Amino acid sequence: MTTILRSLAAACAASLLVGCSLADYYWQGFAGQAQLLVRARPIDEVLASTDDAKLAERLKRAREIRLFASQELGLPDNASYTRYTDVGRPFVVWNVFATPATSLTPLQWCFPVAGCVNYRGYFSEIEAKAEAARLAAEGHDVYIGGVPAYSTLGWFDDPVLSSFIRYPDTALARLVFHELAHQVVYAKDDTQFNESFATAVEEAGVARWIAKQSAKPQHAALLAEQERGDRLRAEFRRLVREARPKLAAVYASDASEATKLQHKRVLLKEMRQAYEDAKAGEASLSAFDRWFAGYEGRGVNNASLVAVGLYDDKVPAFRALLAEADGDMKLFYARAKALAAKPRHERNRVLANLAAPQATARR
Repeated sequence: MTTILRSLAAACAASLLVGCSLADYYWQGFAGQAQLLVRARPIDEVLASTDDAKLAERLKRAREIRLFASQELGLPDNASYTRYTDVGRPFVVWNVFATPATSLTPLQWCFPVAGCVNYRGYFSEIEAKAEAARLAAEGHDVYIGGVPAYSTLGWFDDPVLSSFIRYPDTALARLVFHELAHQVVYAKDDTQFNESFATAVEEAGVARWIAKQSAKPQHAALLAEQERGDRLRAEFRRLVREARPKLAAVYASDASEATKLQHKRVLLKEMRQAYEDAKAGEASLSAFDRWFAGYEGRGVNNASLVAVGLYDDKVPAFRALLAEADGDMKLFYARAKALAAKPRHERNRVLANLAAPQATARR
């Protein structure tokens, strides 16, 4: 057994001390992570042996993006994303999010190393659905999000995965930059800080990567691809941004639980209609149909709204922090690390102050 697998096994064995249910959860995590590592092959080796021309083309592009990440963005120069694993399924992990029926505060789960996070990840979709069903039976709003990649925070060398290797160029770059960013800055017990930081890094990184392709024939196509993606994401975020404060106001009111649930149904129905209206003018927004379908086809709920907010809510603040660093990525990382070291309430205050001018300008 390799040193890596011994480390994973030790973590799993320790979990046996905290109960069968939690031990089962850690075991599936150990087995899933171990499988990714054991099956990973150096990209050069895959290129030399594969007869899949498309896969070879995508792996070469991933290698170029990986080199750019270290040389131009100051992201870790290690063995992450230098190997390839075919996971044999559309997603590597399924994350389960949950909230109370009349709250936008997500449930939280705490683990060794990673600390507390606002979701539970499963390498098996069946197990993720079982957990979601359990939480739904308790009365919670539930959302399951398929995840093409995740970061081990530098503990292991994360491989390129089949679940995202065939993504369009800009999406592939975004993902690699995002996941590497988690190795640079990580605030324990603060999912929103971590994901918003990584999203800000991916945004800046992709813009710079596309600019670097300016002399290449594919530059115009890459730029169009990115502008289209930005436009669709901005419209989707607008719909979420408009719905959440209305729901929050209802949940904070003195109304009865029944009345709150009634208002919730009305507001979510209005959000769905706004989405359909937006799609009439931009058919490509149908890419978000799956998200709007929700868990078991039940539609949008608090949990799905929270899942989006964890990745996006603090992005404006990090954009402002990057601007304050005059676009210097290493200085930006240093300032983000300093924030991550502060108590949560203090870093939230700093981020809120950074975001305030952008929010005013947006209005």
